[in-house]
Amino acid sequence: MVRLGFIIGLIALIGVLFSGLASFRVHEQELTIDGIALSRAIDVHASLVQDRLTERELLDRVASGLFRAPSLVKANMLQPLRSSIYAFKTDFLVASWIARLKPGELEEAGRELASAGFSNPKIRDFDGKPIDPRSLDKPVDVLMDVEPRNAENMALAGKALDQSPWIGPMLARAMAEGKPVASDPVNLVRPNGPVGIILAAPVIQDGSTSPAGFVTFSYELAPLMLTNDDQSLFSVVLKDPRSADDELIANDQGVVTSRQAAPDGPAPSATRIVTFGNRDWSLAYYAKINATKRAQQTAAIVGAIGLALTVMICGLFGYVAYNNLRLSREIQVRIGFERRLTAVIDELNHRVKNILAVIQSIVTRTLRHGSDIDVARELLIGRIHAMSNVVSLLSESQWQGVKLKGLFEARAIPHAERIAVSGPDIAVSARAAQSLSLLFFELASHSDEGLSLVGKHPHVVAKWEVTGEQPDTIFQFRWEEFNTSEATRRPDSDFGLILLDRVAPEALGGTSKRYFTDVSYVYELTAPMDTVVDMTERDRTERISAPVRPAI
Repeated sequence: MVRLGFIIGLIALIGVLFSGLASFRVHEQELTIDGIALSRAIDVHASLVQDRLTERELLDRVASGLFRAPSLVKANMLQPLRSSIYAFKTDFLVASWIARLKPGELEEAGRELASAGFSNPKIRDFDGKPIDPRSLDKPVDVLMDVEPRNAENMALAGKALDQSPWIGPMLARAMAEGKPVASDPVNLVRPNGPVGIILAAPVIQDGSTSPAGFVTFSYELAPLMLTNDDQSLFSVVLKDPRSADDELIANDQGVVTSRQAAPDGPAPSATRIVTFGNRDWSLAYYAKINATKRAQQTAAIVGAIGLALTVMICGLFGYVAYNNLRLSREIQVRIGFERRLTAVIDELNHRVKNILAVIQSIVTRTLRHGSDIDVARELLIGRIHAMSNVVSLLSESQWQGVKLKGLFEARAIPHAERIAVSGPDIAVSARAAQSLSLLFFELASHSDEGLSLVGKHPHVVAKWEVTGEQPDTIFQFRWEEFNTSEATRRPDSDFGLILLDRVAPEALGGTSKRYFTDVSYVYELTAPMDTVVDMTERDRTERISAPVRPAI
């Protein structure tokens, strides 16, 4: 009894160690996989944002390069460019022409605005006060044309923008550098308008070195930089260039607001720099999912499964060993028991390794990256329950095999009442029973996911037959789901495809195929009866389970 307790304790210790190691490995792998997926998604988003910004900057450069006119004091300068700027199909809010006018040109500019139908043709400063040309000693930047021409945009024409606190510095920098320049994030069109960015490109006429004016495009910030999929792994914010502690973030409706980054708050998972308007913009990415917590949950599930398997193995081993120790009352029986115990341990190790390999495959495929944890838990419980059921049936028969119809019981697979089963009630081997149990569970659980062509659950027929003559008899199994089609039936999962097409056929040494008919989905499995019944395994099990008789 002491030795038995030591062996069980050793097995339990090994099981606990392996469970802990498996949990640790799963935890590390989940963290690594989540980190790689998040980094890749961030890189893709930043690349798309940069492409979007480059396209809009190119539009501004092209528009500024198309200006060829003897006089720029006109209120319809964007008219020839409409087809070009709309051909880019960018989502600009307002396009405008800002002319750099001398004091003597202001009166003519006012007449041009009036003739073009603008509501307020007076040349005025940024605050709306009329400008006296005699008070000026240098050119001013006047908004002369807008696109699209709606009432709100046309009311802006005639304003001198060089004194604007955010547009003025942008125009001055664009004039000095001779390149497109972007403004700080500002409210567009009106004081409470959407937050956006203005991009201004200087227009330099042939033979001149100073700009004659500027072509500007205004873009809303949300679709320009902060767009994001609701199902993505992260949320994105823009670091406010006006304040190092502020961030700009868009809500579900695309409304951009400013928030202050908390010093003790979570740090961004990554930061990417994009270039737009001859300046750098910093995008910060925050992970939506707590990867550490997710990895811990997955590791806990794996650890719990490992401990459960350890308890089951220890219990099974203890039960077998204890019942054999009770027979050791005579020396002959003790000697026979020692030999038998060695054989039992070898066979137990063989079968436990097989079970652990199957469980490991089930856990790995079910808990793959990106799976919904609740759905994965239900699938995992069902698949392990199918394995547990077949182990129970094998234990009841002393591992002499399982009746094939017993694998279709309600406790073995879901919705067994909707399956019409027919075929000879043959006893299959332990290895075949494990593979067929998982196969039947996968087919049965998948057949209930969705309605058939007639609005009801598909009618399922499972039948098998044994053909041919000894020793070349063939086992043929056919599963058919009626009233379904390739269009209405949900595709099989990755685990299901591997089980249907590779694992089950290889375990039985046969072949399989699946296809759709006009009215049904069919899965067929063909294998030699020698591998389905496996008399070699049965004979080995009989020798192990045979009672030890004392020598006479």
